[in-house]
Amino acid sequence: MTKPIFRFALVCCAFCAALSSCDSYLDTLPDNRAELDTEDNIEKMLVSAYPTTDYMLLTEFMSDNVDDYGENNPNADRFIEQVYGWEDVTESDNESPEMVWQGAYSAIAHANHALEAIAELEARGSLSSNMRQAKAEALLCRAYNHFVLVNLFCQNYNRQTSETDLGIPYVTKPETKVGTTYERGTVAEVYRQIDSDLQAALPDVGDSYQTVPKYHFTPSSAYAFACRFYLFYEQWDRAARYASLCLGSEPQSILRDWSYVASLTQQVTAITQHYIDATLNCNLLLMTGYSKMGLAFGPYSIYSRYAHGSYLATQEDGNAVNIWGGPQNSSGTSVYYSNMKVYTATNLDKTIFWKLPYLFEYKDPIAGTGYYHTVFPTFTTDECLLNRAEAYTMMHRYDEAASDLNLWMNNILKADVVNLTLTPDTIQRFYSKVRYSYDPTEADPQGLHSTVKKHLHPAFSIDAEGSMQECMLQCVLGFRRIETLQMGLRWFDIKRYGIEVKRRVMNAAGNPERQTDLLSTSDLRRAMQLPLKTRQAGMEGNPR
Repeated sequence: MTKPIFRFALVCCAFCAALSSCDSYLDTLPDNRAELDTEDNIEKMLVSAYPTTDYMLLTEFMSDNVDDYGENNPNADRFIEQVYGWEDVTESDNESPEMVWQGAYSAIAHANHALEAIAELEARGSLSSNMRQAKAEALLCRAYNHFVLVNLFCQNYNRQTSETDLGIPYVTKPETKVGTTYERGTVAEVYRQIDSDLQAALPDVGDSYQTVPKYHFTPSSAYAFACRFYLFYEQWDRAARYASLCLGSEPQSILRDWSYVASLTQQVTAITQHYIDATLNCNLLLMTGYSKMGLAFGPYSIYSRYAHGSYLATQEDGNAVNIWGGPQNSSGTSVYYSNMKVYTATNLDKTIFWKLPYLFEYKDPIAGTGYYHTVFPTFTTDECLLNRAEAYTMMHRYDEAASDLNLWMNNILKADVVNLTLTPDTIQRFYSKVRYSYDPTEADPQGLHSTVKKHLHPAFSIDAEGSMQECMLQCVLGFRRIETLQMGLRWFDIKRYGIEVKRRVMNAAGNPERQTDLLSTSDLRRAMQLPLKTRQAGMEGNPR
């Protein structure tokens, strides 16, 4: 295909706009590289190689983790309506596609400036251990930010079409002037460059020079990133290998301690602050963002027109009839250490796990103005464990996959209450009997109702519906949906597995009333549209 070319002025200007309020380093071009002539300054630069914008709100509201509670619910705005409807977002917001785009490329710019400064130090002599680790961190940051961009703004990687599917610019050099020409390239090219950066970084990644390592890439978080990347890259053996390097020989010792969560004061602040605790072994990499996720998926009315309500919880995920039964056993005892929280009121129907905190940074305490914030774990051991289960399943190593699924299940659930051991056979027996979501029935001719199972249409090959492999994948995807609820990761499973999503309006009783839209397996809207300013500056947008 002919590769589209655009002038990089829009991205470079985005860098400066994003940085001008908090960092004078790139305010003026060309850059002041003399400021990065010491190891200490280079290490400080890497703090800004992590984005302060996040994709979670976009991808969570684009996924099947929310339903529409009707136009009479006033708790929405035009921005979230566009996101929920898979529209090309034109509204401004701190969590808009434009801000995510700018934030990622700003972080990439900082990583590239650090890499250039490290190269200059290396040219004058061998690098110290700290600088070798800093170089690895910069490469990981560059790879991670491009990974976010390509999975948001492009079709998902697959071996059938990614050599021609539109990618995003992979920027590897610092910008010193406005007007640099870049090619958008293809998805496959972006993945190859991420792979190259990862492989260059992994041998040297470390945390000995970091003062707050949970906010920087460490060996464990780098392996978790590699696991997720190679899972998306359809390289199952490498995904499993890096997951094992992350998890070690006793993964149960580093999973989230849900029994301890149950012992905490059951208040939203206490639970959410603990969820992001940097001392927890399960939290591998923490990031901060200007985000309303703590409100949107907390006990608040904000954005409650589009919500994870009681229907989704009881039919599709946390409180649904699952392989372990329902949310309570026959004696009425909860199976979860930490239950889903239910909120019902006028224009409010939310059933949620408390995860991300609502934080507020005051710029003017007297006026009460400032910014919404949250802190979130970008990588966790629990997700990494389920990623390995998927990789094992794709390699037909079902016993090992079932072992990981058992470990996750008996960690989040009370093992003495559930009293269940998963095997490939028990998994197949359960999921082969579950009706697929959206299949029409006599009682539901529109196919609006749903279950814990949806048809899978990945571009890669899997065995037939009802097979051992397909049932194991249903289990992995269902467990991961519960694990990552509110974290925005469900959207990427929807893309990778070609899962169709129906948009439903719920009636007064909280049940599906009518369908308003369908995201089909081949829907072009699975690739988020590039920011308007970027397209206006000459970059080819995604087809619609």
